[in-house]
Amino acid sequence: MNLLHSINRLLQSIERAGNKLPHPTVLFIYLCGLILLLSAIASWFGVSAIHPVNNDMITASNLLSTEGLHRILNETVSNFVTFAPVGTVLVAIMGIGVAEQSGLIRAVLQACVLKAPPRTITFVVVLAGVLSSLAADTGYVVLIPLAALIFQAAGRHPIAGIAAAFAGVSGGFSANLLIGPIDAILAGLSTEAAQLVNSTYEVSAAGNYYFMLASTLLISLTGTWVTEHLVIPRLPKVEAQVTEEAVLGSQERRGLKAVLLFTLAFVALLIACTVPENGILRDPQTHSLLKSPFMRGIVTVIAVYAALAGLVFMKASKALDANRFVEGMESSMATMASYLVLMFFAAQFVSYFNWSQLGIITAIHGADWLKAQQLSQSVLLISFVLMAALINLLIGSASAKWALIAPIFVPMFYLLGISPEATQVAYRIGDSTTNIITPLMPYFGVVVAFVQRYDKTAGIGTMVATMLPYSLALLSAWLLLLAAWLLIGWPLGPGAESLLSS
Repeated sequence: MNLLHSINRLLQSIERAGNKLPHPTVLFIYLCGLILLLSAIASWFGVSAIHPVNNDMITASNLLSTEGLHRILNETVSNFVTFAPVGTVLVAIMGIGVAEQSGLIRAVLQACVLKAPPRTITFVVVLAGVLSSLAADTGYVVLIPLAALIFQAAGRHPIAGIAAAFAGVSGGFSANLLIGPIDAILAGLSTEAAQLVNSTYEVSAAGNYYFMLASTLLISLTGTWVTEHLVIPRLPKVEAQVTEEAVLGSQERRGLKAVLLFTLAFVALLIACTVPENGILRDPQTHSLLKSPFMRGIVTVIAVYAALAGLVFMKASKALDANRFVEGMESSMATMASYLVLMFFAAQFVSYFNWSQLGIITAIHGADWLKAQQLSQSVLLISFVLMAALINLLIGSASAKWALIAPIFVPMFYLLGISPEATQVAYRIGDSTTNIITPLMPYFGVVVAFVQRYDKTAGIGTMVATMLPYSLALLSAWLLLLAAWLLIGWPLGPGAESLLSS
């Protein structure tokens, strides 16, 4: 009881401190002003650094000068329009919006848990939660309450189902079997940051794919173990109770069968276009798959698949409506309004940071200081994971945090021989694992409300006490996987090594 009381008090303190922070968009507006001021001060004091690659002298640029103000006016629009995370995410979200509007995503999530044998139901719920990140917030609003009903139908406490689903949806947010919008967002921001030191460096949306593929299984197994051995034993036993909400209709089942056939045909077509050496989606000059039209357009491929799969589902379930196809894209784009506003100011911040030279100067001096500490690259990355996990307790948005810290840490670690992909994957681990224990996560209150359906006395302390074992276990397991990955030297994704070749 004292432990729960202490945890509750700690989280209340964090909540009060976090609530004092401005909205992420307002934060970037402040940061833009701060960079303008710092650029002028740094220029006046002659702040500089020597580029370690070409030995050029880099000096701070004053953005409050006449030349700087002219550049701001001339390039504000292009900063936003050409900002890497914007276009790719909007394309992906349109396709996924069609799949969501059609009911396909909800049906897939239901089918995943309903078809699972009783002994594997926990694993399937956690896995479905991890996979739900492809559909933005669907996992929170569909899978978590559905998992409670599924557990209840199986004679298990519904709160255990909520906890397992929440662990997968939010604690395993960065993992997945497929490349999704979050991959495109983070890769775009990482590319912008990496180009502070190497103007030709490009981080692919698939840059972390191999690691995240393995992470999907790891998160699912870890979440299952915590649920079975730590969460369920603390909850009272309940009797099986089946509800109509947890049952798939005949039309939905027919739609899913049609989508399965379509998926097999779609995958076969992709294999035919990419596996042969002269496949039409390979690089026409080198016949390579790494920097091919397929890899560069992977987000478009996923968006097209999601939209077509949604159409197939609507047709097979006799709900085909051209208006719903358009409405799916429109509704998904409507949900991106706050994201677009955030990205506008994030784009200006990244550009100002780049123009002022403060990013590269900070990275060079920071890299020199870290070199003097003689820390191994593995220790640096693991330390960065822990730092990201702590920051996540106060700032919820994954893209906002990465837009803020990527321009510093990606170039800094790049100069220490750590690839931008490795820095990004370390950030993703820290960012995901503490989502489930911070009240500042946007859906935390929603999950508490779901829990209160089954326990009227539940509150923040109850929720955190339930989810804290998941957070610690996921963080520990993910760190061990990262350490093993670095030790073995496996690539993080297609053509993406953890360490840069000297």
